[in-house]
Amino acid sequence: METWQLLILALIQGITEFLPISSSAHLILPAQLLGWADQGLAFDVAVHLGTLSAVLLYFRNDLFQIARDWTLNSVGKAPSTLHSRQGWMLIWATIPAVVFGGIVSVTGLDDAMRSIAVIAATTLIFGALLGFADRRPNLTQPLEKLTLKQAMIIGFAQALAIIPGTSRSGITITVGLMLGLTREAASRFSFLLSIPIIVAATTLVTLKLVTSDVSVDWMAMFSGIVVAGISAYLCVHFFLAFINRIGMMPFVIYRMLLGLVLLGVLFV
Repeated sequence: METWQLLILALIQGITEFLPISSSAHLILPAQLLGWADQGLAFDVAVHLGTLSAVLLYFRNDLFQIARDWTLNSVGKAPSTLHSRQGWMLIWATIPAVVFGGIVSVTGLDDAMRSIAVIAATTLIFGALLGFADRRPNLTQPLEKLTLKQAMIIGFAQALAIIPGTSRSGITITVGLMLGLTREAASRFSFLLSIPIIVAATTLVTLKLVTSDVSVDWMAMFSGIVVAGISAYLCVHFFLAFINRIGMMPFVIYRMLLGLVLLGVLFV
């Protein structure tokens, strides 16, 4: 692909990675509508590194406290704290997605599901579920009150995001809202929960890149990291700043329109 095309896709990935609108649905549109070539493994590594850098930087204070208290509690046998409990929640909630993702990858189902029909259906279905969850009363539970059971339920929901178009952030936020979390609490836990998954995905794709004979345009890759990282950081910042005021309905409406566009691409 041309460098400018990669940068546009990096911008799309950075913006859509953490919004509940499905990055996979957006990345397939340029190829289908404009005939762009496949972006390749190097691009996948670049954008994953960019979005990972963004979320690590944004939640650096939270992550430091979680890592510190979890280590002291697990190794040093220090008393349990809020942050050490959050560390265990993130670990246990990540396991379902890792197991399910591994099974899908080994069986080759991930490639089979990357179709416009699947993405259009999941965009519409899970968009409607997000709208239903956002309209429920009593969305009052703060993140500090999240239980291990609730975290595991969100973790099992995250495993569904292996299906293209579902949106990892969308499904985890949806289930968080259904459990009674505030919009901000559901979103913050969703973003924190993304970190181990992005690390795993980046590692897997990097191994594929290293073992392949694909040539790498290092300047384009570096540019992709920067563009995806900056756009993802700004996206997370403004999303958390305004989500309690605007709610999820703008994203629900957008998903409905996007799903219809994908159906149009499929049948026209």
